[in-house]
Amino acid sequence: MDAQAAEEAAGGGNRVPGGPVLHIVVVGFHHKKGCQVEFSYPSLMPGEEHDSHILPEEWKYLPFLALPDGAHNFQEDTVFFHLPPRCGDQKTVYGVSCYRQIEAKALKVRQADVTRETVQKSVCVLSQLPLYGLLQAKLQLITHAYFEEKDFSQISILKELYEHMNGSLGGSAIEGSQLYLGLSPRDLVLHFRHKILILFKLILLEKKVLFYVSPVNRLVGALMTVLSLFPGMIEHGLTDSSQYRPRKSMSEDIEYPLVTYSDDCTSLAASGLNAKQENQGPNRNTENSKIDTLLCEHEADTNGSIEKLKPPSHTSPESVESDWETLDPSILEECISRDEEVIWSTAPEHPDLLPTDTISSGSAPITVQPQSNTGQSVYIPGLISGLEEDQYGMPLAIFTKGYLCLPYMALQQHHLLSDVSVRGFVAGATNILFRQQKHLSDAIVEVEEARIQVHDPELRKILNPTTADLRFTDHLVKHVMENRDDVFLDGTGWEGGDEWIRAQFALYLHSLLSASVQPDNEKMVSDYGSAFIGAWKSTHSYRVWNSNKHPALAEVNPCHPFQGHYSVADVRLRLSHSVQNSDRGKKIGNAVVTTSRSMVQTGKAVGQSVGGALISAKSAMSSWFSTFTQPSALEPQDEKQ
Repeated sequence: MDAQAAEEAAGGGNRVPGGPVLHIVVVGFHHKKGCQVEFSYPSLMPGEEHDSHILPEEWKYLPFLALPDGAHNFQEDTVFFHLPPRCGDQKTVYGVSCYRQIEAKALKVRQADVTRETVQKSVCVLSQLPLYGLLQAKLQLITHAYFEEKDFSQISILKELYEHMNGSLGGSAIEGSQLYLGLSPRDLVLHFRHKILILFKLILLEKKVLFYVSPVNRLVGALMTVLSLFPGMIEHGLTDSSQYRPRKSMSEDIEYPLVTYSDDCTSLAASGLNAKQENQGPNRNTENSKIDTLLCEHEADTNGSIEKLKPPSHTSPESVESDWETLDPSILEECISRDEEVIWSTAPEHPDLLPTDTISSGSAPITVQPQSNTGQSVYIPGLISGLEEDQYGMPLAIFTKGYLCLPYMALQQHHLLSDVSVRGFVAGATNILFRQQKHLSDAIVEVEEARIQVHDPELRKILNPTTADLRFTDHLVKHVMENRDDVFLDGTGWEGGDEWIRAQFALYLHSLLSASVQPDNEKMVSDYGSAFIGAWKSTHSYRVWNSNKHPALAEVNPCHPFQGHYSVADVRLRLSHSVQNSDRGKKIGNAVVTTSRSMVQTGKAVGQSVGGALISAKSAMSSWFSTFTQPSALEPQDEKQ
């Protein structure tokens, strides 16, 4: 306890030298006070007891995020959420919460404030690393064990969890597979089919995108899986994604200042602790520990490619804050050392040196093959984005400068949707009030029905997929369907697997970036969508990316991976897309179904022979119509996109 108090006094309880886990928190529902923090280790506030309800102002929404709205409808649930940095910190805090409820009569020790038939609590981990699935796997086991005690005053297992997580994660390297644990692009492609690319482009355009579904674990899983399709986004792209100011009072809505974020708050990427740190956490003998017993079979394998998350060596230049919109690449040349130019493989000074003869505009569509990542990706601090970037400039600086990523939003955060300091968001919600206020978002993604509602007709035109885009998504769907029963859980190294799908989107994005900087690129741009490229070039993330040089793109073919001549198959793809997504197409489909039913009913009424003929006609019509709907394999939906 003395060592802990010393740590809190020195660092304000914000950072734990022993590892990436900052706090273990228990949130409960009080029948009079609502959601409140009941336990925290180490204490959330310096000098307070572990059972203190006092919260830092920056984390005032923590109880409502850890114990989600409508949780009483489910026996258990899991939440991923982001908290803003506390005073002095410079990056997002990643939260994972496991919720459960138990009947009050089953408790061995029933406290005086338990007045309802059920007790609802969440055990939460606040981490410096975005290890959503890995933390979830460990936390679910401990939460189950904590509830099995049937005595919530037994908190020793929570303290052991804190020590165990920091001991196992603090001084060791983190595998890439651990970052994506539980995030399955295969399931996402099977559910959204060709619409997966529309989601991808919506986020590229930095629009206000709201995901909606219940329970929360489905919501956050879908949202974070979409983000995992962006190269480097989970690892390094979310450190500035929760820079918002909690609302103090209703009057603050009227005089809410426009917040500009300094580069000190955007320069650090998601970072773990170096294996060579001198100050490690307590080395406790946990041979007989309950934690080791519960988690021994869930420890991550250390074989394979390993990526170390570590802090950047320097921060971004201060002049970036006011000049990012007008930055010219020439002003940065003096800031880049020769060593950095060797590490960065980014866009050449002479675009005409790019290979142009590898794919002709008249060639057949090309099947994209995933590239195995045998070497480590080198990340260095971006001079403009403030994020850790690879040689292609990935991740894009999408979630910076007031563009938020909130995997789960509590109802108490509703004001953020109309906050003047928030220029956009990718957020998840389970409360129907979010979905009803359509004017606060550009698109609503109803995960249950795989429906994307885009409110602006112009935006719908911009997002309309090109023929090459339809080939790309059809290629994804076919490979996922063909390998559905043969792919291992992780999908690594197999066509149609999770890593393969991420490789396809990485190649798509690299080719898109390369095409955007080519001279006389009208044909290349048209394959991606001229209107989309025009809108995308005006976004903050593209301007930041284009303000630096990325010579590695010299090795990337700027043509669309599926460019080529039109064919009969393209006509079918286009017709299928139109039928499934346009109002006119849906009317045709509904008319066919209605007419077929009417013909069958009429046939039964006039006689078996006539009915049999009409049924045959109905079958022929259905068979003909199905040939246009099979490529996308989408269920008919009532949607605007």
